[in-house]
Order: sequence, then structure tokens, then C-alpha cells
Amino acid sequence: MLLTATLVLIAALLPIVAAGIAKSGSFRAKTNRYDNNEPRAWLESHPDPRRRRANAAQANTFEALPFLFAATLFALYGHADLAVVNALLMAWVVLRAVYLWLYVNDRASLRSTVWFLAVLVNVAVLFAPFYG
Repeated sequence: MLLTATLVLIAALLPIVAAGIAKSGSFRAKTNRYDNNEPRAWLESHPDPRRRRANAAQANTFEALPFLFAATLFALYGHADLAVVNALLMAWVVLRAVYLWLYVNDRASLRSTVWFLAVLVNVAVLFAPFYG
């Protein structure tokens, strides 16, 4: 269960990693410094598309978490094989980390494919109690 909790924590921290990418180096910039009073407006209007994409990846990752958390809880409640759940959670974390990298680096088609694979992994977690 410790591994499961750790993987869920890593999943929950992925959006924060994306936010860090979006904001990194901007606190000390001489021009276009990060605006903590209006962070969303600052990110949306920022001239660097990588920052805007990292911010979009952050939002998308936050949106993906409720399904992952609910599927994980359902799998655990249904007494799914913990090794299967952990393997699927690892796959999800890896896919979403790759997704983040693809999003920031403007690889849209491949990013969509990885997004879809992560959704399939999420569905697999949900149905994990019914395997075997």
C-alpha cells in the first residue's frame, strides 16, 4: 500500500511540476516578470508558447486526477490485486509525465495519443477488481 500511496502522491504532484515549468525563471526576469496578482492572465498572455503550453498541461493534468483517484479507490475497495493496481498507476504516471513533456515541446499528435493511452490505463484501473 505504501507504493500505491506514493504513486497517487506523484500523480497529484504532476500538475505542480507543470506549473513550475510554466513559471520557472520568471520571478527574476527583468521584463515580463511573473505576476502573482494575476497569474492566469500573465500565463495566458505570455509571449513564450512553452510557458502557455505548460500551463495548459497543468490544467489538463488537474482535470485527469479525479478519474484516476476515483478509479484507484474503487479498485482498492474492490480488492483488486495490488500489484496490478500499482503497475497500472506506474504506467499512468509515466504516460502523464511523457504527456507533459510532449505538451511543453509542441508535439500535439503524439501528445493526444499518449493522453488517450493514459485514459485507457485509467479505465483499466477502474476495472482492476474484475481481473482474474
